[in-house]
Amino acid sequence: MKVTIVFAFRDREVSRVLRSLDSLKTQSNKNFDVLFVDYGSKPVLAIEISSVVSQYDFVQYSYLYTQYQPWNKSKALNYALNQTITDFFFVADIDMIFRADFIEIALQQSVNLHKNIYFKVGYLSKEESTSTKEFEKYVIQSESNHEATGLTLFYTSNLKNIGGFDNFFHFWGSEDTEVHVRLRNAGFDIYFYDEQILLLHQWHSSYMRSERKTLKTDLQLRDVIKLNFNHLNNAISTKKKVVNQVKSEINKNDFLELIDDKNIASVLNIKHDFTYFLFVVLPNFEKGILKVNFTKDPFSKTLKFYIKRLLRKKVPEYYSLKEINDQLLLHIVSFYHHFPYIYQVSNDLKSITFAIKK
Repeated sequence: MKVTIVFAFRDREVSRVLRSLDSLKTQSNKNFDVLFVDYGSKPVLAIEISSVVSQYDFVQYSYLYTQYQPWNKSKALNYALNQTITDFFFVADIDMIFRADFIEIALQQSVNLHKNIYFKVGYLSKEESTSTKEFEKYVIQSESNHEATGLTLFYTSNLKNIGGFDNFFHFWGSEDTEVHVRLRNAGFDIYFYDEQILLLHQWHSSYMRSERKTLKTDLQLRDVIKLNFNHLNNAISTKKKVVNQVKSEINKNDFLELIDDKNIASVLNIKHDFTYFLFVVLPNFEKGILKVNFTKDPFSKTLKFYIKRLLRKKVPEYYSLKEINDQLLLHIVSFYHHFPYIYQVSNDLKSITFAIKK
């Protein structure tokens, strides 16, 4: 019996990676491989991380060209699942520090119970997470309960039978619980192992705390956590079993085409102009690359505009770029995420560039 351990990664500290992988070096049971899926880290960091993980002979590093797409853990995990031929598939987290007997106990429990298993986790404080020490010497701040479903040892065949993780889930939240729901709907058993703590979680700030109401270069979509939760509830109410019938990947050639394409159209933040693009131009574009730059209308900053508005004369109505960002990203994650695309907010926060290949 062998397990494939999967890390989905983007733009995290090297020290965090080292603590996690070093804890795997000391495992009593060596029947595992690691698939390290870099889901679009910035190029400089990707080079560094690739070099770091190459020092571990049990790790295979893969880079996905998703730097200019929202974070999607499901797609990263499904990329690894499609390559996995081992009996078991463990969804890890680069924040995890593994007890030396984790693999041994996890495999033994799963085989004995004939069930997929997820594990209780010990959470470390911010200060404790910066130190490197033996597993037993860490001071645990708090513990997870059965609602924390992210760290699961799956029978690979069970997971493939239901189509893996649902690619709908973007940014943060619910993909791990939703896959448990569909496994149970399909008749597969899941067991919560809480007899002892075999995994420690290094502290990091949460997505919810980092979410802002203003535009950022780091992609964000307002209230996406609520959207993901609704999608989870839909899986529960409809007793959904299988997902992802459409391939959803962007390769290097697609990425370079989208980045290099010079045929870029311009759409101002005038409400009816943006609405026309979103509901007419985008859905009716059939073949090739559509690349658009969204910017503020220069007229909105002129004296003439302010005077006309003050005199209650007709002037254009505008969306803020943050409103355009949220509407456009919502459409992408809902209807277009299976196409190759890139999405960039400029460093000065004055424009948004979107390109899609159909």
